[in-house]
Amino acid sequence: MTAFTHAPRHKPVRRAATIGLVAVGALFLSACGDNGDDMSGMDHGSGNSSATATATASAAAEAGSTGFNDTDVTFAQMMIPHHQQAVEMARLADGRASDSEIKDIAVKIEQAQEPEITTMQGWLKDWNEPTAAATGSMHGMDHGSGDGMMSGRDMEHLKGMKGAEFDKMFADMMIEHHNGAITMAGAEQRNGENADAVKMAGDIVEGQKAEVEQLQSILDRL
Repeated sequence: MTAFTHAPRHKPVRRAATIGLVAVGALFLSACGDNGDDMSGMDHGSGNSSATATATASAAAEAGSTGFNDTDVTFAQMMIPHHQQAVEMARLADGRASDSEIKDIAVKIEQAQEPEITTMQGWLKDWNEPTAAATGSMHGMDHGSGDGMMSGRDMEHLKGMKGAEFDKMFADMMIEHHNGAITMAGAEQRNGENADAVKMAGDIVEGQKAEVEQLQSILDRL
């Protein structure tokens, strides 16, 4: 009788133990699942950190490209009036030039140099530098100084020309003008710091050398 009364008591204990083990197992699996989620979150965090670092490096590189030195400032300040005179000369071709190539090259000069003037003015504004160079730097910018700038008398003379006479004088003057710009741009290429200014200088050298060759060929056949 006593044996039979104790036997039923052991069965519930075993069931409880089994249930307890199942519960512990479930908790363990749940914890593993939570850890997996945490690790996944850590992976995402790592990815975000890498992306942030990359963006920071990119921003730093971009900021570095905006640096400038005295050569960049002088290049912009001197090239602006140089370009402005070239545009003025190009506009004189309308109604005066007779050669089709002269007319075409005049249009190209105006279209290329006007946007560059605006760009250089923007640089100087961003750099908190005056658009015009100091008086001491500007005095050399006249005919015969090597920068290719025409004197006021030269410009008045060109205005009075028409037809073949205008074509010849325009080509001759613009060759000298372009050669001056090429020299100025070459100095920027060698000593400039600002990447955009150095690139523009390279574009000026390449484009105006090609136009000098074209203008010389026009002169040779006129």
